[in-house]
Amino acid sequence: MQFFTAKDNAQISYRDRGDGAPVVLIHGWPLNGDSFEYQTLDLLRKGFRVITYDRRGFGHSDQTATGYDYNTFADDLASLIDTLQLTKVSLVGFSMGGGEIARYLGRYGSSKISSVALLSSVAPYMLKDDTNPDGVPAEQFAKMISQIEEDRPAFLAGFTKQFFGVNLIHHPVSQETQNWCFNMAMMAGLKATIDCVTAFGHTDFRDDMRAFDIPTLIIHGDEDQTVPMKTAGEQAAKLVPHAIFKIYQGAPHGLFITHKQQLSNDLGSFLEANKGQAVARPTTNVNTTSTARSQTAESGRYTTRQ
Repeated sequence: MQFFTAKDNAQISYRDRGDGAPVVLIHGWPLNGDSFEYQTLDLLRKGFRVITYDRRGFGHSDQTATGYDYNTFADDLASLIDTLQLTKVSLVGFSMGGGEIARYLGRYGSSKISSVALLSSVAPYMLKDDTNPDGVPAEQFAKMISQIEEDRPAFLAGFTKQFFGVNLIHHPVSQETQNWCFNMAMMAGLKATIDCVTAFGHTDFRDDMRAFDIPTLIIHGDEDQTVPMKTAGEQAAKLVPHAIFKIYQGAPHGLFITHKQQLSNDLGSFLEANKGQAVARPTTNVNTTSTARSQTAESGRYTTRQ
């Protein structure tokens, strides 16, 4: 296990594999970096250097008392990029992870970024208000928090079904896959799980979207009941007019599992066309173990249904 040190000294777990052009995969709520195992394997086979990390409060990272806001999350991503001395790195954000990308670009710009991909992303703005009539009502996020506080395991067991579009007649993933995601979700801290609902539900990234001046891929499923496409994907495509917007027909929120081959094909092609150069590993020892932590484009927008 490897860790980097955030600005507030929180220890953030990451995995760094491969030697090609770097790609950072940023996971969704309430999972961790291991959720990208299929995409990691595919990108490694394609010759990329693949970096995943567990958001603070999730997976093996520190369960801090504070810091579950997108400014801090963006700073954590910046710390990872600086620690590994990455340049021209591609960023791929799933669901909540799309917010990290938006806020990172808004705060730090794109000088170190080669391309970005938003998968089932919460950006640009989830909350329904007078400026966002297609958003999700605040009461829905409040209900989620209440249910998590009452019985987190029960909530997460039901959430994994919605996540993958499982119902009485439709079973796109196995029970074992649902169990795997449930177990990842239960690794997170309770406070992180709760606070992040407010973070992804109430954070407005519309100003940050102006910083998307690099090749951008947006992928969203039209059956996403967790982050509705009309709320997020369609609006992101409007705010990033040069983006490639791909709509996966029949895909739920968790399309990184249900449509993993289609996603691997589209993501691999996009990253290959817009990748940076391979980056030498840092000369200083920035890696640690779990027992001894250190402190140290494609141009032109088009939309396709698949």
